Amino acid sequence: MSLVLLENPGDGVALLRMNRPEALNALNMATRLELADHFRRLNDDDAVRCIVITGSEKAFVAGADLKEMSEMGTAAMAMGHGRRLWKVIADCPKPVIAAVNGFALGGGCELAMHADIIIAGETAKFGQPEVRVGIMAGGGGTQRLVRAVGKFKAMKMLLTGEPVSAAEAFQMGLASEVVSDERVLERALELADKIAALPPLAIRQTKEVVLAGADCSLDGGLMLERKAFDVLFDTEDQKEGMRAFIEKRKPEFRGK
Repeated sequence: MSLVLLENPGDGVALLRMNRPEALNALNMATRLELADHFRRLNDDDAVRCIVITGSEKAFVAGADLKEMSEMGTAAMAMGHGRRLWKVIADCPKPVIAAVNGFALGGGCELAMHADIIIAGETAKFGQPEVRVGIMAGGGGTQRLVRAVGKFKAMKMLLTGEPVSAAEAFQMGLASEVVSDERVLERALELADKIAALPPLAIRQTKEVVLAGADCSLDGGLMLERKAFDVLFDTEDQKEGMRAFIEKRKPEFRGK
């Protein structure tokens, strides 16, 4: 049985569905490997313009698989594939939307934070509870959470291990939208369809500049923005988009 299901719900949209319901979609190594393999293929597939990742009604991802990790030592953790597998997702050049129902804890919260947009259900829970089992966030949680919500809110979550509700996550900047539980995937796919219909080169450049600029000075980020902006004027999609606007018709973007 596949641990991560791949579906194609619309033109240019790929849907990855976590599929370990008996473990609330906890991330064991087999699941991580399968998820990374999907991302590698989707990253290279020009027909895919946006990726949505979701779980089940009960859990997006409830965390890492503690049964698998509990007896591991330092050498096994340091020499394992885990961090390289996270990097495949982090390096995805295409927009990623997380559709979160239920628990997004530990590695699940970290996986959601690898996305560019997070749609949360009303009863979703986000948290980094690793300290409660004697470790700490290790999939980027200490860094991405601070960048998303600021030091003081992040530290409260990281040092207490207490989860936050979807409403709290939205207020602190950890979720893009909160919708009813039954509309989470529907809303995520609506956004994915909109993004997939836009010029993919402009979308890709936007994501690249936002992420790169977040870790450099304002002047450095503005320089990256100017360079990317100028490059897009050599694309067919820029000519098509502006001509279509002037001619009052729907543009046809080809990713060229």
